[in-house]
Amino acid sequence: MKVLIANLGSTSLKYRLFDFSGNEERLLTRGGFERVEDYSKAVDGCLRELTDGGHIGSAADLAAVGFKTVLADGVTGCVSLDDRVLKAMEAGNTVAPAHNPAYLTGVRVFSERMPKTPLIGLFETAFYQWIPEPAKRYGVPSSWFDAGVRRWGFHGASHKFIAERSAELLGRDDVADRARKLYVDDGRSKTEGAPLRVVSCHLGGSSSVTGICDGVAIGNSMGMSPQSGLPNNNRVGDVDAFALIHMMRTQGLSIDDVERQLCSEAGLKGLSGGYNDLRDIQTHAESGDEAAKLAVDFLIHETRRWIGSYHLQLNGVDALVFTAGIGENRSEIRAEICADLDQLGIQIDEAKNQAAQGEEAEISAANSKVKVFVIPTNEELVVAREVKRFLENN
Repeated sequence: MKVLIANLGSTSLKYRLFDFSGNEERLLTRGGFERVEDYSKAVDGCLRELTDGGHIGSAADLAAVGFKTVLADGVTGCVSLDDRVLKAMEAGNTVAPAHNPAYLTGVRVFSERMPKTPLIGLFETAFYQWIPEPAKRYGVPSSWFDAGVRRWGFHGASHKFIAERSAELLGRDDVADRARKLYVDDGRSKTEGAPLRVVSCHLGGSSSVTGICDGVAIGNSMGMSPQSGLPNNNRVGDVDAFALIHMMRTQGLSIDDVERQLCSEAGLKGLSGGYNDLRDIQTHAESGDEAAKLAVDFLIHETRRWIGSYHLQLNGVDALVFTAGIGENRSEIRAEICADLDQLGIQIDEAKNQAAQGEEAEISAANSKVKVFVIPTNEELVVAREVKRFLENN
């Protein structure tokens, strides 16, 4: 069974092709296209690379195409991307303007090119279906909650992978198995022994922190939209709702102005004075740029704030995990986040931390009560596994 996973951005298409034979799972190939202006050409290029490379004879050799879909009104989990679901995604465009339109365009192009191939989406919100009720809510009227104003949580595929892999590294196969079967068992299965408590820090162009107990999420720093929580490259992160009203009334900003600025001119870019790549921001910070230094410090501050929140909610932590582009590769950011947390049982080994660059590693000090890991995420593998399960059960 060959499953193609398409990861769609506003101007990019990245893909991975998996082969599931018996109990084995193999990554056959990967590739992608940047600065995409025409998704039809990108999808055609993807299929051409797969056939020219000998990985498939034609599109008919694909059992399905899977997508790491973000948000849909009233829909979550792993589902067929039929007209009903696509309409539900369209209804979520205002909440996920940087994500949903790109996925909708890409899915429809794939559908045109391969009308007989199942198109399956695993929504990023799926991992948070079983968080406690208070963690879902905002202090708004019930009519707002009924209209979808609630904490959904995102980066679900990444944090689910961390839930599985961290449990394996800690020798808790029971928890790893529960995390793998989460969408089958509905988060209600039980594990033996003491609870396994993990805080997962997905730090990259888009960032979030999740608390995980026995393989199941208890909450995520992102809320109703992927624009919330930690500061992202150019998306705002958390902001007081009345700030929007204030700017509209005092500065004459329209709703479109506010949306554009919060979605494309805020976050690290807004704080640093125009830079939206942390590597560039750090370079300017090291050169004495105070705005750039503030952006770095703010990302660290907000990450620590959310780690502290889940440390309290979980009544302690067994493992702290760093993943995604920044989390996997920026040792200095990891060091600053973990600084002076010895009273929480978190201490890192400086040499191990500096040596960990993009590869799985334990970076905690020998006397650290909490294990600290760098674990490269594999969102596409999580989606591929769920697509395979969906096909087998439907």
